[in-house]
Amino acid sequence: MKILIISDAWLPQINGVVRTLSTTKQHLENLGHQVEVISPDLFRTIPCPSYPEIRLVIQPARHKVIDFIHTFRPDCIHIATEGPLGWAGRNACQALKLSFTTSFHTKFPEYVYARLGIPPRWGYRFLRWFHHLSKSVMVATPSMRGSLEKEGFQHLVPWSRGVDVELFRPRPKDFLTDPRPISMYVGRVAVEKNIEAFLKAELPGTKYVVGGGPQLEYLRAHYPTVKFVGAKAGEELASYYAAADVFVFPSRTDTFGLVVLEALASGVPVAAYPVSGPVDILRDTPVGCLDENLTQATLNALKLDAQQCRPHALKYSWRACTQQFLGNLHINY
Repeated sequence: MKILIISDAWLPQINGVVRTLSTTKQHLENLGHQVEVISPDLFRTIPCPSYPEIRLVIQPARHKVIDFIHTFRPDCIHIATEGPLGWAGRNACQALKLSFTTSFHTKFPEYVYARLGIPPRWGYRFLRWFHHLSKSVMVATPSMRGSLEKEGFQHLVPWSRGVDVELFRPRPKDFLTDPRPISMYVGRVAVEKNIEAFLKAELPGTKYVVGGGPQLEYLRAHYPTVKFVGAKAGEELASYYAAADVFVFPSRTDTFGLVVLEALASGVPVAAYPVSGPVDILRDTPVGCLDENLTQATLNALKLDAQQCRPHALKYSWRACTQQFLGNLHINY
């Protein structure tokens, strides 16, 4: 089957959306499907204001997307993001009278509120409009589905996530030699990730932040005792995960949190707020602690049996997620 994915988020960006899409593409191709991605690198772009790592398409893109569809003739079209390129893909599908699916990866209304103070209800009004023509709106967790249903979204279907358990696995803790316990955050360093809630927490030992982003230099200057090591990848990233004693996930705006699974697969318990994503992964399990008091959640997570973390992560398979994605697609030709 020919599958076209249209996404404003793509390599070389490093984030959960890109990892989800690129990993799904790889598994689809392993199953024998032909997958093409329309991404920002095919167009003229500008840096996203306040987040230059993200490139925004600025040239009119609908006609180029239409030409690509005519050439590739995909059986299925999936629009992954609600940005300029996703908008162009939506308009192209309307013009060609083609059905498409979408996915809800990011709580943009909350992100915009954190950065600009714009009421989230305005953002959800736009997102309802963007997704209402979609045959299936794929969401990662039951709690996120419930939240979107309350906002008036329709055609919601599940699309879970997986973890690379070969890369992310328990390793020697001596990769890091700082005073223990070591509490760690991995991910984008941006205001919407609420990292300061972790940095302000009164915790014993050493705090680590692994990742890059627009807030990195600000936080580095204001929290000199915290170890900021920048973005890491591959074996080095996996070594950082495994060397931690607890993984702290302070975000209140993620729809899932792939990093939570990566930490668990590495044999590290998780502390988080009881919000969408963590509550779906960690609820009623002995591998993480959820609390509105993030300090207390972290201290409690340090007492957990780390041996139980990896077996829980093994329940999440990228292959199963890919099959779920396939089942949600709608065929045009």
